[in-house]
Amino acid sequence: MSGIRAIIAEDEAILRSELRTKLADLWPELEIAAEAVDGVAATRAFNEHAPDVLFLDIQMPGMTGLEVARLASGKCHVVFVTAYDKYAVSAFEQGAVDYVMKPFSSARLAETVARLKNRLRDRPANLEGILSVLATKVRAGEYLRWITASQGNHLNVITVEEVCYFKADNKYTMVITPDGEALIRRPIKELAEVVDPNVFWQIHRSTLVNINAIAGVTRDYRGHLTVRLKERKETLPVSETYTHLFKQM
Repeated sequence: MSGIRAIIAEDEAILRSELRTKLADLWPELEIAAEAVDGVAATRAFNEHAPDVLFLDIQMPGMTGLEVARLASGKCHVVFVTAYDKYAVSAFEQGAVDYVMKPFSSARLAETVARLKNRLRDRPANLEGILSVLATKVRAGEYLRWITASQGNHLNVITVEEVCYFKADNKYTMVITPDGEALIRRPIKELAEVVDPNVFWQIHRSTLVNINAIAGVTRDYRGHLTVRLKERKETLPVSETYTHLFKQM
């Protein structure tokens, strides 16, 4: 099967590279016509290249993957790329071409390639029903389970349970675990919308803390609160806006 073109839309550079490399091994004839780092770039690439297949991250900056998928509905085959397993299962059950989970599994991706080759004979699915299901689940609170974070030239997959806190760092966000630090390109404001608010409390405009990582709270003579952590030596200041969260402590 030749002459098939695809676009990879994924905001993490290392993940894009990994997906491209695995696809080259599994489907050498597939042409990667373009790669996109956000929803706007994905839309432009889609309009320019008219791909047969779109590997599409659900959560991207700019326009979300769901918005891009709406544009691609009925025009090309879509494979959702996601760290949200329940999102992906819903999409697959509703008739999407397929989904791949982060971190990528070669065996799972091989299944996706096989399904794509079979479905390329058919007209691309109308995704309106799938997108409605996914949008509902986003609103219903299917929270982020995995973080893909850069440490030098390496990309680590970190479960949200491992995270002590997130801290804004210019255009990036620091992901702090008991034994290390890493960077992601997702702003604090966006993270606050996709993590479980019952687990991650915003205690400062630049900080989200995992309440399971909190050892205690201290108050200075001026009434300012500081969070102490179980497995980190540093402390975290609490803005006055968020002091009400600790009234029961």
